[in-house]
Amino acid sequence: MAAAGGAWWWRGRKPPLGMRIADEFLARGAALVAEHPVIDIHAHPGRSFLVGAKPDSLLIRLMRDGFEADRIADMRRAHVTASLFAVVADLPLLALEGGGLRAAREFGAGEAWRDFNRQFARLQSLVDTRLVRPGLTPDDIRAAHRAGERAAVFCSEGGDFLEGRLERLAAAYAAGLRSVTLVHYHVNRLGDVQTVAPVHQSLTGFGREVVREMNRLGMIIDVAHATQATCAGVVAESRVPVMLSHSALRHGPDPAPRLIPVEHARLVSGSGGIIGAWPAGIGSRSLADFVGQIQALVDAVGIDHVAVGTDMDANYKPVLTEYADFPLLAAALLARGMSERDVVKVLGGNFLRLFDAVTRPRAQ
Repeated sequence: MAAAGGAWWWRGRKPPLGMRIADEFLARGAALVAEHPVIDIHAHPGRSFLVGAKPDSLLIRLMRDGFEADRIADMRRAHVTASLFAVVADLPLLALEGGGLRAAREFGAGEAWRDFNRQFARLQSLVDTRLVRPGLTPDDIRAAHRAGERAAVFCSEGGDFLEGRLERLAAAYAAGLRSVTLVHYHVNRLGDVQTVAPVHQSLTGFGREVVREMNRLGMIIDVAHATQATCAGVVAESRVPVMLSHSALRHGPDPAPRLIPVEHARLVSGSGGIIGAWPAGIGSRSLADFVGQIQALVDAVGIDHVAVGTDMDANYKPVLTEYADFPLLAAALLARGMSERDVVKVLGGNFLRLFDAVTRPRAQ
């Protein structure tokens, strides 16, 4: 979920393309998306997290919610195979302050767990009503692609729902959760966040226990929103590659706190992990700008470590506003000189490799 910079950040908008794309690339881009599994590694399709919520922020309450069926239909039309559907673990605390999202208060007793279960039940209803297949394993995603169906991998943006209780990871895994972004905008018991001053200075002792348990369970560890020091602690503790689901490299004289330096990116790629290029309106005003961000990440960490995490329906001034943009993104990458093989990696292949690596130890 993105930080905001103005009260209208969440409204629908269609940014400019910013480049010319020849018909041959448009045709081949559409074909590649249809032929290979395409996966958005971080999203909030239809804003499930808001259904039944009563957040303190008036602006957040005014957002449209519950349009998951529309988003899934959009995925189907664009041949996007899967998305990581995220709950927002610190949602009850969030408010818009100083041009960005902040945790405005602390949780009450048991509040984080109750709200996690409210949001997760909404996600589960998408499977129960057969709008999407469950993406519990990499092979589930491959099978969905072969069948021409959509899959949802359930994740939590923030580990706040744990409330210091390690056993909740196993319970959440059994329910279908497959990835946890350890921190979001609230400084929880696991580590520090990028948007406020550090409190823990690194991954905490409880954070290390969580990393080990997620390794045991075969869950994807997401270090988005975490400080570089917290990320370094996760990489040092984890026995498998980690994911940074949505960010971009820092650039310009006054970079936003959610963007990362090359050294931070290389911590993730050095673990064998992946970084989701983030099409936020922070440094990107057009699809061409976003393609440039993807190319910069590839140059910094290598083609095997880059994916796409749209933050769909919770992004700030997004330059990808719907899943119908994915064939166009594929075409734009081809037009900028990326090979078909490498486009397939960025749009889904690299995530599947990571998911395989994370789940393999449990299977064995």
